[in-house]
Amino acid sequence: MRVILERSNLLKSLNHVHRVVERRNTIPILSNVLLGADGESLSLKATDLDLEVTEATPARVEQAGATTVPAHLLYDIVRKLSDGSEVMLKLDESGNAMSVVSGRSSFRLQCLPQSDFPELTAGSFTHRFQMPAEALKRLIDKTQFAISTEETRYYLNGIYLHAIEADGRLRLRSVATDGHRLARAETEAPSGCEGMPGIIIPRKTVSELQKLVDQPDLQVSVELSDTKIRFTIGSIVLTSKLIDGTFPDYQRVIPTGNDKKLLIDRQSFAQAVDRVSTVSSERGRAVKLSIGDGMVTLAVNNPDSGSATEEVAADYAADPIEIGFNAKYLLDVAAQLSGGEAQFMLADAGSPTLIQDGSDADTLYVLMPMRV
Repeated sequence: MRVILERSNLLKSLNHVHRVVERRNTIPILSNVLLGADGESLSLKATDLDLEVTEATPARVEQAGATTVPAHLLYDIVRKLSDGSEVMLKLDESGNAMSVVSGRSSFRLQCLPQSDFPELTAGSFTHRFQMPAEALKRLIDKTQFAISTEETRYYLNGIYLHAIEADGRLRLRSVATDGHRLARAETEAPSGCEGMPGIIIPRKTVSELQKLVDQPDLQVSVELSDTKIRFTIGSIVLTSKLIDGTFPDYQRVIPTGNDKKLLIDRQSFAQAVDRVSTVSSERGRAVKLSIGDGMVTLAVNNPDSGSATEEVAADYAADPIEIGFNAKYLLDVAAQLSGGEAQFMLADAGSPTLIQDGSDADTLYVLMPMRV
């Protein structure tokens, strides 16, 4: 194998694939990236056995071939090469080492044979559809912060993506919850979603996908089955196993009878929460909201360090209510709202609160209160 390509092209592709590779691996081949030179391109592939990313980049192939080299090491080398340079990758005749040459720099990396590299068998996909990258990114961005990190309830460690009939139209909906908060976003379902199974996309896959759908004008091709999902974004193909579990009936926790309506300026509220929570304990992070006529008083009391209060003007005409929330959760939700105004629908101090975006009817958030 002997191939020459632009450093910028190689770095961009390595950046997409090397993140999948775990830093610590008990199986040596999983630390490597598979390089294949053929035709007019170099293909790169990395996997952790649950997630696989491949990408092809333009290259001048002088001799076709394939090998595997340490992914993070190759990425670090290419990252440190000078801008605008060309990189030559050349496999030794023995096949045990690959030279990386650029200008006056030369590196020699140990290889493992291509035949050892595992293949993530995709099987057959039952559903296929295409959607704008912008729409997919929105479904992810608006919900991923609420994914649970608690491994015991593994079925909450991802985003639940499913098609649902709402108001006579088919909608594609994403939901994430960790039991303390819930985020839901939806968009018009693309053609091909009909009858698709409800699937749980793992947290790591969500994180990688988020970085890949950064160009809003791209179309993303989505293929899925009960156990796998594949995204094709330009020259990048991401294949992932799905979480094998049943997502809970989230509809049950979305309150419908909350009748106390609070309208408040999103930015002023978020800044006030951020300020008063400075004195809160790391463990508790509780902020108490005393909501009355035209005013919300935020208060934090930490026996170890002190207390803080701040008042924020609001539109509220129902009975006064005192309710506590985790400050971080409030800030996470506020960061997702795009409108100038946040709408809280409250019931009482012990019931879930519904938060909606004044300028986005396709998203909603549910927060469980805290005792304060």
